[in-house]
Amino acid sequence: MNFSYWEIKNWFTAVDFTIVGSGIVGLHCALTLREKYPNSKILVLEKGILPQGASTKNAGFACFGSASEILDDLKNHSEEEVVQLIQKRWDGLQLLRKNLGDSAIDFKPFGGYELFLKEDESSYNECLQKLPFINEILKPIFKNDVFNKEVDRFDFKEIHEYLIFNPFEAQIDTGKMMHSLLQKAIANNIMILNHIEVAAFHENNIGVLISFDDFSFISKKLLFATNGFAQKLTNNQVKPARAQVLITEPIPNLDIKGTFHLDKGYYYFRNIDDRILFGGGRNLDFSGETTTEFGQTELIQNHLEKLLKEVILPDTDFKIAHRWSGIMGMGSSKNPIVEQLSDNVFCGVRLGGMGVAIGSLIGKELADLVQ
Repeated sequence: MNFSYWEIKNWFTAVDFTIVGSGIVGLHCALTLREKYPNSKILVLEKGILPQGASTKNAGFACFGSASEILDDLKNHSEEEVVQLIQKRWDGLQLLRKNLGDSAIDFKPFGGYELFLKEDESSYNECLQKLPFINEILKPIFKNDVFNKEVDRFDFKEIHEYLIFNPFEAQIDTGKMMHSLLQKAIANNIMILNHIEVAAFHENNIGVLISFDDFSFISKKLLFATNGFAQKLTNNQVKPARAQVLITEPIPNLDIKGTFHLDKGYYYFRNIDDRILFGGGRNLDFSGETTTEFGQTELIQNHLEKLLKEVILPDTDFKIAHRWSGIMGMGSSKNPIVEQLSDNVFCGVRLGGMGVAIGSLIGKELADLVQ
């Protein structure tokens, strides 16, 4: 690296906290550290032009889990664990709104819906049958019923008669959220450097030696907020999970409004700027989508288009405007990993596809590990 004396002096000398990852978790961690240590030097390193994983690439769902997703979680986690996870997601959403404000994130409480394909008879019947049970275990958090059934008013095709409606769900503008968060970080004297990928770190008696390219510097503390990319440097049990997304051209008189879930959360769509944003399909090829490589596959993109044409927009002409992907962090458990790895190294990762909901809270918890 061709750094000058001034660059080394001002950016890489006497660093108190270095955070790897400038997404929702990393920036909330930095802001919490600023509150706790107002005179500290805080440096955020980001390997992408923008936050590389999912913070600017997600669908903008302010959600905490559909009915079928919650029932699926109950098969792999205890009832107490599932309720605690939903509590964290709900608390995280409130913290995000409090920190940035609803207008800054374009928060729109349109509610969320779950629809069931005609071929998915068993999941449909199970969800309807167990709605009272789900509402009961979630009542301590929301004080009211979360889920109720409604007749489809959107003219979807090839689905069962009833949708499951959740009035507590909303949508946000992911780009506006991250822009606002970046502005807030800069206003709080948090330094953010892009296009820097940490290659290695080594703890010594004065802190942590952090290396990238052919340059190294010392930071008193090192905090990883890299989620789907965490395994490479932290050796945590985090598996990357690619999520493929597409968005249509504007559609005249589009009547679909809200956030929508399909097939235990593996598919999701919403309205945005008179368009339909539609993502998912990871369940079609779990092994292929367990990757940190960005990109799309014909298998998944063709299936998304098929569902758009046959189920979501069956009587509407549409064109695909753009496609992209993001990288999430998954694992055998949906509980995030927030832990101290050594004396001066910490991590907050494995957000389980719920970064919008819990990212702000995990960032705060990560900062709170530092003593």
